[in-house]
Amino acid sequence: MIARFLISRSGATSIEYATIAGMVSILIVTGATGIGNKLNALFLGPLMSGFR
Repeated sequence: MIARFLISRSGATSIEYATIAGMVSILIVTGATGIGNKLNALFLGPLMSGFR
């Protein structure tokens, strides 16, 4: 039973896919945060400076 588990590659493949999915999700969140901050400064910066 242990030998069969060590030979099986399906567990390693699922861990690899989960790692790739985790990295992609981190990149998406990081990119979206950066774009959101730039859009906030672009549109709300001039608006907020008018209230000062």
